[in-house]
Formats: sequence, structure tokens, C-alpha cells
Amino acid sequence: MSRSEQEQANLKHVLDMFEQVLNPMDSSAADRFISPDYIQHSQLTRPGRTAFKTFLDKIKADTPEAVHDVKRAFVDGDHVIVHYQVRRWPDDLGWAVVDIFRLEDGMVVEHWDVLQVAVEGGPNPTSPF
Repeated sequence: MSRSEQEQANLKHVLDMFEQVLNPMDSSAADRFISPDYIQHSQLTRPGRTAFKTFLDKIKADTPEAVHDVKRAFVDGDHVIVHYQVRRWPDDLGWAVVDIFRLEDGMVVEHWDVLQVAVEGGPNPTSPF
């Protein structure tokens, strides 16, 4: 089954957000990707684009070498799911993360996440981390 043009656009939007906002931790670029009324379900920060930008600035100050290593991404209608590893510094195992984004009118309007501490060898012998 092929993806619709809208699904392709949603997937591209989120992956571009990882490339232009999350990996460089560039809060000034967030306005191009995230709605002002952004609904945040994560316990790590408060709702709203401004709160997200403040959170991103703090993370950049605390861990300027952090990377978001995307492993896979999926799209289903207006939802995009991204599985990735966050590493705060070069030798850090970091976290395995799954983000779920909902888009509306070409912007991220809602976000959920699930985080798991990455351990040496992974939780099982086939782990990609």
C-alpha cells in the first residue's frame, strides 16, 4: 500500500524537524515546524511551542554534544512515529525513544513520548543499541 501525498508530507515535515531543530537543538527553527498551541503530553516539559523552545535551549546548554540518532520512522495518516536513540555525549548510551507526533495543516500540533534507558548490549541480543 502506498502512502498518500499528505502522509509523505507529514513524514518529511517531522524528519526535517529532527534535522533542523532537534539535532542542532536550534530553538529558533521550531516556529517552522511546531504550532504555537502545541499540546505536549511528555512529562519532560510543559505544553506550548514557547515551553518547547525553552526546554530545547536548556538541553543545548546542558548537553551541547547531544544527538538524536533516528533508527526508523512511520507514518499513519496525521500521525508520525519516530524511533531513535538520544546520546548526550559521544560515549553515552543514552535513551531509546519513541515519539508520536500528530500534525494538522502541515504543523506538529501534538506530541507523546516513551523513553527507555539504553544499556550495554541492549535489553536483548538483537538490540540495535
